[in-house]
Amino acid sequence: MSPPCCPAAGPRDNAPAAARPGPSHTGPSGDVATVLDIPGGLATIGTDAPWFREDGEGPGRRVVVRRFRLDAHAVTNRRFAVFVAATGYRTEAERYGWSYVFHMFVPAGVSAPSPEGTPWWGQVHGAYWAAPEGPGSSIKERPDHPAIHIAWNDAAAFAAWAGGRLPTEAEWEHAAKGGDDGARFPWGQAEPDDATDFCNIWQGDFPRSNTRADGFVGTAPVDAYAPNGFGLFNACGNVWEWCADPFRIRSLSAAAKRRNASAAAEKERVMKGGSYLCHRSYCYRYRIAARSGRSPDTSAGHTGFRVAYDA
Repeated sequence: MSPPCCPAAGPRDNAPAAARPGPSHTGPSGDVATVLDIPGGLATIGTDAPWFREDGEGPGRRVVVRRFRLDAHAVTNRRFAVFVAATGYRTEAERYGWSYVFHMFVPAGVSAPSPEGTPWWGQVHGAYWAAPEGPGSSIKERPDHPAIHIAWNDAAAFAAWAGGRLPTEAEWEHAAKGGDDGARFPWGQAEPDDATDFCNIWQGDFPRSNTRADGFVGTAPVDAYAPNGFGLFNACGNVWEWCADPFRIRSLSAAAKRRNASAAAEKERVMKGGSYLCHRSYCYRYRIAARSGRSPDTSAGHTGFRVAYDA
């Protein structure tokens, strides 16, 4: 299991047709999700003005995205519980016996060693999706929050069970822009700050104090905040979302070659959207073009996913 993703180690003119809410997708054992019909088109993926060049955010490239369907929300604790009850599935965090918990949420008296260089993460034994802060914690009051401590392997298993798949990075970016191919954020160009509430990110002095200006310190309900032009909620902020693609940087630089070799060795997969722990001062990765990669068995208290389906 790799250390968690950063911040751990790491109406519009000329817009395409808006996405239409599709019928609710009913999967096995009564799993129900609101699914959006995302129109295809020529999309710009990445950016020519990268903030973190080392992440491979640029250059921008033009990609044809075929029409597909995508969950309006990240998979909730309620939905994930249905999956587990129906299949008996055990997540990577359960198999390992531990997962990473943000330091503010580590229970008092619990030993939680940190990865090198990221003292705000603690390795908590017994932390997993149904006990997000470790033994004694519960999701009882958080049924509509995103399931967290979800590794790529877990997300892919759920998606297959639900009759879908994980979105590609290109699909994810195209959907997150909501019909505005030049959008920097799902809501447009306006920059979040410590007084606005476009999305659920860190507000205050990371990692010491959070002002809760947006209403949350940890995760928010999956339908918090306004949806984008296609109807997606919380595409950026709240939790990182896994994509289907292997992580790779499109560059011939020596640094990119080293990063690609490491990513290939670890079989890393792409993560998009940032999380409730992102702040411009440290982890400015709640931009649509931002990306990261981690090994498919990596889980932490800010990793989740949503499901895509072929049209």
